[in-house]
Amino acid sequence: MSRRNATGGTAATNAAVFGEVLRHFREAAGLTQEELARKIPCDRSQVARVERGTRVPHETSAEKCDELLGTGGVLKKLWGRIDWYPEVAHPDWFKRRAEMDAVAVALREYQTQVMPGLLQTEDYAWALFSDIASREDAEERVRARMSRQQRFLVPDGPLYIVVLDESCLRNVVGSMAVMYQQCAHLLEVGQRPNIRVQVAPAACVGLVRPKTSMSLITLPEGAEWVYSESLNSGHFNDDPAVYARHSRAYDVLRADALSAHESAAVISKAMEGYEQHGQVPAEHGDLGQEQLQRPRRRQLHRGGPRFPRRRPRS
Repeated sequence: MSRRNATGGTAATNAAVFGEVLRHFREAAGLTQEELARKIPCDRSQVARVERGTRVPHETSAEKCDELLGTGGVLKKLWGRIDWYPEVAHPDWFKRRAEMDAVAVALREYQTQVMPGLLQTEDYAWALFSDIASREDAEERVRARMSRQQRFLVPDGPLYIVVLDESCLRNVVGSMAVMYQQCAHLLEVGQRPNIRVQVAPAACVGLVRPKTSMSLITLPEGAEWVYSESLNSGHFNDDPAVYARHSRAYDVLRADALSAHESAAVISKAMEGYEQHGQVPAEHGDLGQEQLQRPRRRQLHRGGPRFPRRRPRS
């Protein structure tokens, strides 16, 4: 979803207006939130949060609601006139990293345990934050996380290469349905020209993994930074020797990890497993179905998903 410019007002006001319009058309159609959610399909809480103005709907969701409610395209037009993220508040310790994301020309990441913030769906992020923060704080932090993604998801966005440890796919966050949608999202964004998603399989002998998640950030003026996190703390280092050492380790890891095509097959396999165990609604996107049909050259290791939750990273 690309960033749109608002015609006035704050994000909360615009989001609330969108929610009120959606509620008007839903009630005019004689549908409850649960009935509309079933038709989309999605969870009822998603519809409720959009109507309250606390959830950012996807453009395709607005189109689907236009179709279901017979609005004549009003919701999609309104969606396109709203700047959903004009002002967000990042945790103090993370502000510097968010500022770098806003201008970076290239980003290479290795992520373990949980999905990187730039690739999380809103429901995945909500599941992470809702257990450790109040509802209001969780909504603000989710909004902030989603705002960071926008410039990477446009056609001419910065180069973004991410290597996911297989644990990111196996650790269940929220529910099976949340994980299914998260995997589908990975498959979709991985097809964008500026984004590549690769998987470092758990069973790969000899694959040398960094001891923690890390980011290699290239800024417009050529400055290069290594970024990593500990609990509620971000660590930055621009020492050329340190950057060179981590860059070398990352390049070796990426070379030994699965290719983007092989990784898509592994992600599809995980997605299929979440569908089978989570009773995900049968109506899926074309991309998910296409990916599920591709040959799977490598398989996830046996056993069900584990490690229910980890403390989220911004």
